[in-house]
Amino acid sequence: MKTILRGGFVVSGRSCKRADVLIDGEKIEKVGHVLKDAPWDSKVVDVSDCYLFPGFIDAHTHFDLDVCNTTTADDFESGTRAAIRGGTTSVIDFACPNKGETLAHGLKLWHEKADGKCWCDYGFHMTIDDWNESIERELDDMFAAGITSFKMYLTYPAMMLPDETIYRALKALKARGGICGFHCENAGVIDARIAELKAAGHGAEVSSHPLARPDYLEAEAVHRVLRIAQAADAPVIIVHTTNRAALAEIEAARKRGQTVYAETCPQYLLLDDSVYYDPDWSLAARFVCAPPIRTQDDAAALWHALKRGSVQTVSTDHCSFTLAQKDMGREDFTRIPGGLPGVETRGELIYTAGVAQHRISLADMCRALSENPAKLYGLYPRKGALAEGSDADIVVYDPNADHVLRGAELASKAGYTPFEGFKTSGSIRSVYLHGALAVDRGTLVGEKAGQYLAREKCML
Repeated sequence: MKTILRGGFVVSGRSCKRADVLIDGEKIEKVGHVLKDAPWDSKVVDVSDCYLFPGFIDAHTHFDLDVCNTTTADDFESGTRAAIRGGTTSVIDFACPNKGETLAHGLKLWHEKADGKCWCDYGFHMTIDDWNESIERELDDMFAAGITSFKMYLTYPAMMLPDETIYRALKALKARGGICGFHCENAGVIDARIAELKAAGHGAEVSSHPLARPDYLEAEAVHRVLRIAQAADAPVIIVHTTNRAALAEIEAARKRGQTVYAETCPQYLLLDDSVYYDPDWSLAARFVCAPPIRTQDDAAALWHALKRGSVQTVSTDHCSFTLAQKDMGREDFTRIPGGLPGVETRGELIYTAGVAQHRISLADMCRALSENPAKLYGLYPRKGALAEGSDADIVVYDPNADHVLRGAELASKAGYTPFEGFKTSGSIRSVYLHGALAVDRGTLVGEKAGQYLAREKCML
């Protein structure tokens, strides 16, 4: 039996128009006025006055990750359950081999963590935290396995690489048509500032976290990696961009003719650094992430960049910990596990603070959450579009069904949301995955139908 979603507004990266969507099996058969052409026994679902988005893609999650002497609260089962409730039908997580381990080992381990456990489709980026001839030879195997995007760090001793290695790795990736994302912060100066803050008696204060990792140390690292990329003549992605100074470095590189893509996250668009100064230690600690949340001025700059297309994607960097895990750093702010839950709330937050507040359009939202990540990470047009032949991954958004975000009502095992008490403009009414209803008014009605996504090369 075919299914018709009737009477809604189909959103693309270019427009929003009233149209029906005919689903045949796992694929979209037609978008337009389809009722008169559809088989008589088609199931008709009335979605009048709702917006139909291509399934959202979250290209930056960390599920079942061992970090800070603990493990993230959400594994692939709970993380993807939260994702699909929030309209995210595909996630791309980070496979993270340790230094001294092979890329193949990391990929095998992440398949073991994810296979058969996911409520939505999933793929992997590959983290490069070590480099030698053997790892370079493994790159061909990664591409054969559908791993076409990678990540490197300019901070965290267990993961960061020196400039020479970054240069060599970028050249090797470019030769194969790959692309690399970067976590940009100046590790050495941050460590020095941490030592100064502790020596001054501020080691237990959550407010020391943003003081240790200021915006200009992020911008310096962005500048440095972009100059290395210029030398390697390689495209790069700056992940979780947080501030105006970093955006300026990205724009400067583009003016030089470089190919640079930028990602940001809801926490950097909707929150500001006042969260770190709450007198309640626990309330402040739950917002610790790296890079830190910045100022209102930085948030405004990010919204403007998103509107102009200077920031291409909005992911979450979902890296969740319970409040008990956050409490590990009560005596030392550097021991607070860094990361926030967010994979379930992204769509409603961006619609509410972006579209409903006229900061961005519906088309802008579609590009940032669906179309651009699909193109950037080699999934388009299978994903990221409501078009003939595309996967029938569909988000039905009801702009008139407002509600209040409550951590206790979310699927994440973190048990809280950074947006507690936030009133949304509308909400996600239903989600289709592979043409089957997966979520109906917040309730999962399908099965764990997530499939591994072997991806093509960047096409943005």
